[in-house]
Order: sequence, then structure tokens, then C-alpha cells
Amino acid sequence: MSSLFESLKDSLRGSVLKDEPMAAHTSWRVGGPADLFILPADRQDVLTALRLLKAAQCPWLPVGSGSNLLVRDGGIRGAVLNLSNLRQLQFLANGLVVAEAGLPVTRLIRLCVEKGLQGLEALAGIPGSLGGAVAMNAGAGGQEMSEVVTEVVLATATGEIRRPGGDLQFAYRRCELPPQSLLVEVSLSMTTADPQELQRIYRERIAHRRQAHAVGGANAGSVFKNPAGVQAWKLIDQAGLRGATVGGAKVSERHTNFIVNTGKARATDILSLIERIKETVRASQGVDLEPEVKIIGSDELPARDERI
Repeated sequence: MSSLFESLKDSLRGSVLKDEPMAAHTSWRVGGPADLFILPADRQDVLTALRLLKAAQCPWLPVGSGSNLLVRDGGIRGAVLNLSNLRQLQFLANGLVVAEAGLPVTRLIRLCVEKGLQGLEALAGIPGSLGGAVAMNAGAGGQEMSEVVTEVVLATATGEIRRPGGDLQFAYRRCELPPQSLLVEVSLSMTTADPQELQRIYRERIAHRRQAHAVGGANAGSVFKNPAGVQAWKLIDQAGLRGATVGGAKVSERHTNFIVNTGKARATDILSLIERIKETVRASQGVDLEPEVKIIGSDELPARDERI
């Protein structure tokens, strides 16, 4: 499939990398290489890439800022599409905000607050891109992305399509995107409010998140979803796992729903610690914890002649 690499290089204005280590693109700083790592320059590049990947029957995955992602040590077979260059933002009439999927959530919320637009200020300080925040229905402080998403634009190998936000079937920390489609633009319906009050909430949320999430190492935020009626960190703490380690991975002593890369962790270490937490909490408290982080990739790297 070297011809696919050359076709992408020749056809895109953005970057195309081969055997790109995903540890450089995830907040946990672990993960093996992606066969192809595509960084489209714009939405036309996205459409071109999807068309070429489909023609070559090459599997692909979207990856944003990697702040809620664990890539296994064997890396990713096929292609990774990263939309970090898609950052256009428009403020229209009546509180309508239209933004591309690669826009950092932190920037979006800060600018909305400055303009006196409310609806996402409680999420201030959450890392990641807008596309990732929508895909996982990010939420905090009683607010969720699903409450403000009114429409999305999806890229496919045959072009862009628009869908109402309700079509995504939002649920707790997830939504449903059509197969072989890539979220490239989001329309948000915000309401006006007192900018000074929004600034106060914004600053409080930023300060709280910095204090609570200062765990002393590379991490991916909350590892597990909160089961109904209870916080995951309490279950982990009550199971006696505060500070537990596997290899270079450690349950944070400050926030037990965080797993920290102490500097030399591999994805295998983190995966083993996730399983240990699940088994211990299930055995001691009868609760099945479900990971909030997305786990992708292969456990083993294939032979060189089997890769793209």
C-alpha cells in the first residue's frame, strides 16, 4: 500500500506521515505507531483523504488532541485522521456559534464567555478538540455538549452532509455517528447572559480543574465513567487502590480516577492497571466500572512487510 502513501502525499496540502508514533499525539504519552498519520490542511483535504482511503480500502480512525485516548503499544493499522488544522469559528446572530471540529474546546469556551454567551462555561478547562467533545458528549458542572449542539456537518468519501444534532442520539459520554463519517463542523445554540457572571463561573471552573487535576504526570483525565448514583473515584479509593502501580502506570494519589504515566509507562501497563481496578472494584463492591477513555490499536506490531 505504499502507492496510497504516495497518492496522499501528492494530493493533499496537509501532512502525511508514515509510522508516526502515537505517543506524540496522546496526553498519556504512550502508544505505538500509526501506519499513516494524516493532518489535512482544510475540509477539502479531508474529503480528498477519505476518497483515497476508500478507494484503497484502507481503514481509518479520527483522532483529535488525544486527551481521552489510549493507543495500544502495537499502534494503529491503517490511517489516523487528525483535524487539528480545522479551527474556523463564527459568531452569528441570536447566539448561534459555528465552529470546526479541530478547534480547542478551551478556546471556544473562553471566546463564548467573553461575548456573554452561556451554555458551556461549566466545561471550562476541559482539554481536547470540539469534535472529540461532541463525540464523547463531554460534560461537567451540570452542562453537556448535547444541550447546545443543534447541527453537525459530517465528511464522507462522497462529500459533506448536514444532520440535526438530535440525530446523534446523545447519551452519557457518547453519541452515535454514522459509519465512515467524520465530524468536521458543529453548530451550537447559546443564550446570552451577564458577561461578568460568566467570567466568574469560568474562572472558578478553571481554578477548580487546575487544582483537582494537578496529578503530577501525563494522564488522560477521568479513566472511568461514573456509575449511576456514585462517583468512580470513591469506588476506586474504597477498594484500596490509591497509589496502586503496574509498571510505569500509577493510580493518582490526588485523584483516584486518574492513572498517571510516571515517566516510563507503556500502554500495556495502563491497560493492566485498568483491568486490576475493574476486577478489584467488582470483587469488593459489586460494581462494574466502564472506561470513559477510548482504547484503540493493536497489542503487537506486525512484521515490517505486513505494514503500509
